[in-house]
Amino acid sequence: MAQAPLSLADLERMALERNPAVAQGRAAIAAAAGKAKQAGLYPNPVLSVVGDEIAGGPVIRGGELGFGIQQRIVTGGKLGLSRRAAEQERLIAEVDAKIERQRLLNAVRSLYYQALGDQYRIHVRTNLAKLAQEAVRISHELVNVGEADQPDQLAAEVEAQRIQLELAEAVEHQQSTWRQLGAMLNEPSLPPSPLAGDLEALPRLEMEQALEEVFEGNPELQAAMIEVNRSELAFKRAQKEVIPDLIVSGGVRHNNELLEPAAGGNAGRRSVGPEGFFDIGVEVPLFNRNQGNIAAERASLESAKLDVERAKLALRARLADAYREYKTALTRAERYKQDILPKAQKAYELYLASFHQMAAAYPQALIAQRSLFQLQDEYAATLVAAWQWSTEIQGQLASGGNRK
Repeated sequence: MAQAPLSLADLERMALERNPAVAQGRAAIAAAAGKAKQAGLYPNPVLSVVGDEIAGGPVIRGGELGFGIQQRIVTGGKLGLSRRAAEQERLIAEVDAKIERQRLLNAVRSLYYQALGDQYRIHVRTNLAKLAQEAVRISHELVNVGEADQPDQLAAEVEAQRIQLELAEAVEHQQSTWRQLGAMLNEPSLPPSPLAGDLEALPRLEMEQALEEVFEGNPELQAAMIEVNRSELAFKRAQKEVIPDLIVSGGVRHNNELLEPAAGGNAGRRSVGPEGFFDIGVEVPLFNRNQGNIAAERASLESAKLDVERAKLALRARLADAYREYKTALTRAERYKQDILPKAQKAYELYLASFHQMAAAYPQALIAQRSLFQLQDEYAATLVAAWQWSTEIQGQLASGGNRK
């Protein structure tokens, strides 16, 4: 039973299921989420055993023993700001995972079109090999009837062998492409398989629309914008740091010290007994008002805002370069398909027919055959380049393609 052709969607699904970069991204998101949760947790209380005036004697009798608790009261909304800042780190982790996912998809798509081009080249070269063998057969017949010279026969045989070598090279190139695909899909033993898809159905992209879509969806730009939010929260957090936390402690203890005897001396002496205690402390921001960290976070915020603008400018430049390459390849492909290849094919057929009828020498047919072979090869390479550049553009310029 023939194997069903693999589609681009099949390869993308396999990559997302098997490539460890995807699972690694999920793990990074989980780690960042854990840190965000931790950043907002309230400080734990401190339980303690307290003792004072530990000494023997008939009056103190072991001193004061008990239990206490101490708690830091976080003020100024610092915990909320810390949690929100850490939440931005989680969002950045999500964007980083999105970047890796997009790079993986771009790489798979680029290799898919490369493999589709290999498939096209093999088909073309197989047909050319058949034509070359037909030329060999014709030259044999003409030599046998004395209508052609032996050099024509030898030239036809040499050309047929050369095309067979080119066909073998195309097959080897296909093997290499599939080995790369296997690496992306975490399937090293993945063999070359028939691919579904029309290499000649090139997409039509417009520059302004592509720029709008890149600005909207590019994950690197999204990460830069999230970094601005994180820096704003970190700056606010640094400003709040000057508000001191309260440190509150208190507890109960048993005081074994004997009280003074009552007036008249008749009452028996007894110990002080249970008593409570508390302590409230606050750090006075006299010398350290966190001014250094505030200045640093202010500068980081300004840098983050500028980085967004830098990222936009860089994307514009990258898109301009990618779109130029795409448009050049698209124009070349259309010219090959509509004008150059039909003429080259017709010229070869006419020269071959003329040679068959002894109206032309074989070298003319040979030159036409070589020209057709070269043009079809260039056409395939141009189609692959157009698809790969369009993949780069439609893939939000998340570098990862393998243009060749």
